[in-house]
Amino acid sequence: MSPTTRPTNLPLSGVRVVEFAGLAPGPMAGMILADFGADVIRVDRPSGAAAPAPDVLARGKRSIAVDPKTRSGHDVVSRLVEGADVLIDPFRPGVMERLGLGPEVFLDEKTGKNKRLVYARLVGFPRSGPHKDMAGHDLNYLALSGVLSMLPGERKPEFPLNILADFAGGGVMCAMGILFALIERSKSGRGQVVNADMVSGVRYLSSFPLLLSQLPTPHFGPRRGEGLLDGGAPFYNVYTCADGGWMSVACLEPQFFRTFLQRFLRALPSDFALEDGWRPSEADQHDTDSWPRMKTFMERGFASQLRDYWAKVFDASDACAVPVLSPEEAAALAAGSSSRGGSVPVPHPKLERTPSVASLPNAASSIVPRGAHTEEILEELGVDKGQREALRREGALGDQPTAAKL
Repeated sequence: MSPTTRPTNLPLSGVRVVEFAGLAPGPMAGMILADFGADVIRVDRPSGAAAPAPDVLARGKRSIAVDPKTRSGHDVVSRLVEGADVLIDPFRPGVMERLGLGPEVFLDEKTGKNKRLVYARLVGFPRSGPHKDMAGHDLNYLALSGVLSMLPGERKPEFPLNILADFAGGGVMCAMGILFALIERSKSGRGQVVNADMVSGVRYLSSFPLLLSQLPTPHFGPRRGEGLLDGGAPFYNVYTCADGGWMSVACLEPQFFRTFLQRFLRALPSDFALEDGWRPSEADQHDTDSWPRMKTFMERGFASQLRDYWAKVFDASDACAVPVLSPEEAAALAAGSSSRGGSVPVPHPKLERTPSVASLPNAASSIVPRGAHTEEILEELGVDKGQREALRREGALGDQPTAAKL
């Protein structure tokens, strides 16, 4: 979406973002900004190996394919950043400096080319730690945060896809830092560097469990899988039903556990019990000695009926028990709850007066081809036809270079 067709009444209208193409966390930060009105330009390599996964987080963005390692390409990228409000750097430490595009080029108090620039740097490991030069992915960052060791799992902790570190601790935290810096700039008139790393981000995001685990509370046991929230409590868990579907149960409070237990027992045969005749009662909720038997009872009970049977049993109640939906089922539920809901997640949170009006294309249509808007953006920058031909001759736009590189 070009600036001329972009709505002008959104929270980030008029904010230009230069996002250097990278893996998912950087694009997530850029998509959040674009969804709420920013003009996000993704700087792609003109050629090279394809990314491990298609960039489905590119809706509302534009793409320019230019090689900053060439002299003319470097000039174009530098000019683009000089006119931007935000830069998103998704690379390992030192890459932007080697390209001659480090923070000091734009933010130096004396020689900076854009002293109002918010320069956001997003990496996996902390920039000053012992792992800073290592490759890694979400699972590695989660492992070093201390959070992975607390997650439920039978013999080892299980990880929640690549959501926690990549997107929550990385992309979302980076976007939040950018917004903070933009607010501060409105007071000081100055930009600054925003440093975000996924290990620190997921630790901050996990302040509640990390701090609570330091206190003598029942929420997390002395060993993983023995507390209320880490898979130890049978009334805070997921259960398999007769058809292979699952039900989530999270009735932590006594009044909710009471409602759950009443409905659960009524839905089972009156003689349903363990081999010794044991059936759970309200008094058993916080008797940890009874938890193994309660878990077995609940496993067998849920396994006796289909998932949708149990969904109806607990529907419209305070039992804190709902079915685990597939992506397709969740999309149908979202479509019924909102005029914009469906298979594509809606921008959130919803601002009542200035809500996001981002178009919500499907996954395939969300992919912006590399360099799809190169000519348009070059024209906006005032690059004339002769200069464009020079860019092509030098290989800055992907052709074979005819001039030495930097």
